[in-house]
Amino acid sequence: MKTSLPFHRLALALAAAALGAAAPALAQDYPSRAINLVVGYPAGGSVDLTARVLGEELSERLNQSVVVENLGGAGGTIGAQRVARAAADGYTLLVGSANEMVIAGMINNAVRYDGAKDFTPVGMIAAQPLLLTASAKSGVKTAQEYLDKLKAAAPGQYNYGSSGIGTSLHLAGEMINESTGTKAEHIPYRGVGPLVTDLINGQLDFGVLVMSSGLPQVKGGKIVALGVTEPQRSAVAPDIPALAETPGFEKVDINVWFGLYGPAGLPEPVVQRLRTALDETLQSESFRKKMAESGATVYEPGLDAAAFQAAETEKYERLVKMAGIEKH
Repeated sequence: MKTSLPFHRLALALAAAALGAAAPALAQDYPSRAINLVVGYPAGGSVDLTARVLGEELSERLNQSVVVENLGGAGGTIGAQRVARAAADGYTLLVGSANEMVIAGMINNAVRYDGAKDFTPVGMIAAQPLLLTASAKSGVKTAQEYLDKLKAAAPGQYNYGSSGIGTSLHLAGEMINESTGTKAEHIPYRGVGPLVTDLINGQLDFGVLVMSSGLPQVKGGKIVALGVTEPQRSAVAPDIPALAETPGFEKVDINVWFGLYGPAGLPEPVVQRLRTALDETLQSESFRKKMAESGATVYEPGLDAAAFQAAETEKYERLVKMAGIEKH
């Protein structure tokens, strides 16, 4: 004899079927309203610049407004947390960098999200090299002169500044110390502005800066560029050598990268819609030109963002341990 489902089970089954049918329809209509592109930093920085250029391109390809939302503070983690807790519908996205997606959770007990588990990686966008710079008053003009000066000095006699403890800039300085077998003392600053001021005034010997922040000061003759932290020269400043060109700096390979993320559990059709728009953007000549003007190199479409982030996590775990940064 054929039995029928109890009413409550039948209702649940019908509801589940309706939801299952609705999900693809909703995804097919995506996006039907404006998308918020969250940046965990104030306007004007490298992450913000990347988000604004990206937002314009995505808006054209998705035929919908993309609004950049700046939520600065706590090294980018406030903005990242906002996206981690957002509805997984594709209308709240993050342009994230290594600081908030990888490093913050290693050093800060206040971080309440997991950069790998609480986000859906859509794809990698671009990367900017860092610059090792010197005060004009230091008399150091090349990476070799830097190496000679540091090797002849007592450990800690010279210093370098970064935008804060545990940032990519700080850890780049530690990578330089490790590669060269020297010890410049780290001085953390609350932002790039005061760091550059002290470099110009000669109160700071050396500094690590993002290309977009340091290059205008270098071109203005206010500070000296010793080299970029990627293995190859930057197309935007080909006259500045890569540090790795100088013996002793061969292990220096670090940059600031930017990726596009949604909350965990983003529906696959939405992910694919965003990924297609991102891939088209990465191949856009206008986008690549605008990013190059800021000193950034655009990633090729199809890069596995999750695998990339896993490799970066492994690299930064080693650097954090080497720098002796304790979680607080």
